Amino acid sequence: MSSAPKVKDDNIVWHQHAVDKHLRAELKQQKPAVLWFTGLSGAGKSTIAGALETRLAQLGFHTYLLDGDNVRHGLCSDLGFSEQDRRENIRRIGELAKLMADAGLIVLTAFISPHRAERQMVRDLLPEGEFIEVFVNTSLDVCESRDPKGLYKKARAGEIANFTGIDSTYEAPESPEIDLPAGEASINELVDLCLEALRQRTIIT
Repeated sequence: MSSAPKVKDDNIVWHQHAVDKHLRAELKQQKPAVLWFTGLSGAGKSTIAGALETRLAQLGFHTYLLDGDNVRHGLCSDLGFSEQDRRENIRRIGELAKLMADAGLIVLTAFISPHRAERQMVRDLLPEGEFIEVFVNTSLDVCESRDPKGLYKKARAGEIANFTGIDSTYEAPESPEIDLPAGEASINELVDLCLEALRQRTIIT
C-alpha cells in the first residue's frame, strides 16, 4: 500500500508547552539525542543498539529503542516495501524519534535506511548535534554468511525483490558520527565505542 501525499494546513500551529525539552532533559540528567544505526541486513544494528540500550539503562539513563521489524507491526503496518513506502517508513520514524527526543530521551533506532537522502531527511528534523549517525560497518560477505533470518538466501533465489545489498543499492554513510567495525570487534567493544562517543558529545556524563 502506498502512502498518502502529505498535505500542509496553514491553520495547524505547533503549540509550545511550559514543560519543554530542556526541562525534561534536565530532569533526566542527560541530553536528548537520536542515535541512528544504519547498515546492511544482518550487520548487527539491532543487536548492538539493544546492548547499548541495556548498558545505558544500567547507568541510569532514559532511552527508547525503535526497531525496524517492531515498527512495522503497528505504526507502519500499512506500508509495503516499494521505494515510496520505504521512504515514508523512514519519514514516520524520523518524526517519531523527534518527538521522543523532545521528551528528553536518548532514542536508538535500528533501520537499514539505505539511502543517504533519507537519513539526511531525518537529520534535518533535529537540532544541530542531536542526530548521531552510527554506521554498523559490516561487509556484505559477513552479513550474508550470518543471514540470521534467511533473507539473503531468499533474495539470491529470487524470492525477495529489491533486497538491499543484492538487487537494491545501499549507500554507506560518508561521514558518520560513529563508525563501528562490527565485523572485527566484540559487542562489548562496540558498545564501549558508542558510550565514549556519547560522553565526548556530553550526551551522557
